Amino acid sequence: MIQIEYFLVIAAFMMFAGVYGFLTRKSTLAILLSIELMLNAADINFAVFNRLLHPAGHEGLFFAIFAIAIAAAESAIAIAIMINIYRQLQNISVDKLTKMKW
Repeated sequence: MIQIEYFLVIAAFMMFAGVYGFLTRKSTLAILLSIELMLNAADINFAVFNRLLHPAGHEGLFFAIFAIAIAAAESAIAIAIMINIYRQLQNISVDKLTKMKW
């Protein structure tokens, strides 16, 4: 069986990679992918700590599944917003988005 510490190291690496990508990328799609990476790291932590604290329970797993569903809905809305921005500005770079247009 794989030790819990290995999962926590992988989740920490995913979280730091997501934060780095969020702070350094200029494309809105890359920023969205970085946010998804951070959410997946949190989901791994939910499952790991559920296994550590309550080996017979499934509360952390259900919470992780709920968080994955929320992240999927958030991604769909963010992609729809990016498509709308691209139709208006012909670019999805964060540098070009100085103000919202009606």
